[in-house]
Amino acid sequence: MKKLLTISFIALSLVCSGIHPAAAGAQKTIYMAVWRGCEEACEAFKKYFADNSLDAQIVIRDAKRDKKVLPQFVKEARDLKADLVVTWGTSVTLGMVGTLKDAGDPRFINDIPIVFMIVADPIGAGVIKSYAKTGRTNVAGTRNRVPETVNIKTIRSYHPGFKRLGMLYNSNEKNSVLKVEEVRALTQKMKFELVALPLELGADGHPKAESIPAKMAELKEKGVDFVYLGSSSFLRKNGDVFTESAIKNHLPVLSPYETLVKKSHALLSVSARYGDVGKLAAEQGQKILFEGHAR
Repeated sequence: MKKLLTISFIALSLVCSGIHPAAAGAQKTIYMAVWRGCEEACEAFKKYFADNSLDAQIVIRDAKRDKKVLPQFVKEARDLKADLVVTWGTSVTLGMVGTLKDAGDPRFINDIPIVFMIVADPIGAGVIKSYAKTGRTNVAGTRNRVPETVNIKTIRSYHPGFKRLGMLYNSNEKNSVLKVEEVRALTQKMKFELVALPLELGADGHPKAESIPAKMAELKEKGVDFVYLGSSSFLRKNGDVFTESAIKNHLPVLSPYETLVKKSHALLSVSARYGDVGKLAAEQGQKILFEGHAR
């Protein structure tokens, strides 16, 4: 039987020194940059502003999984004099906001309030200092992933004999690499082995979907008991290939994306609904734009 577990959400605080809300009564401009189209979180963000009759124009730009366009988005957000910038995903956030070390770097947005969402590990990626304080004067966001210890415990509760975990990852996605490192750091403490295999990259540097079945078969050959998808927009997009390959090799899958349980063939999911994450990000945006803070 497939199982879907949902989690609650934690909003990150925003330190607002030097950041001022838009003038009272003026229509606000929100610049939202997304990675793969306006999906559930983006739509929920828009719906929240519409349902609450908040006077804001939302300008949406889709990177279409191309990091090269992100500097153009930074320039456009400034040219439009955006009151708030919303970034979707680790790649977009790193490309437009940078890391803690990039504070003051003109290539990144340091002078406009930011709300990020769907960032798998904002601390590991260097976007923020901690979940209590972001460590940046203009950055807030949403936390949408449980600690990886929860996922390992979930696997073990379903399969008490679990000893070896398999992961495939996209070396071209920072969040995908970070998740492998995060899981690997737990192997000794939680007493399991990790077999993590990078996907084959094409000449353009992007992963090849056709390499998924072969890599899944390799995980089976290496004796894994369970497969964890980790974090990857690419693997989520190719969820059917991923989960069908796992089934072919008699491997159960835990996914952080509930759609891979509901609409594909993953067995378990400990997940945050993207729609709820988008709504939470919109609540943060409302507080920043209309109240001048994110608490």
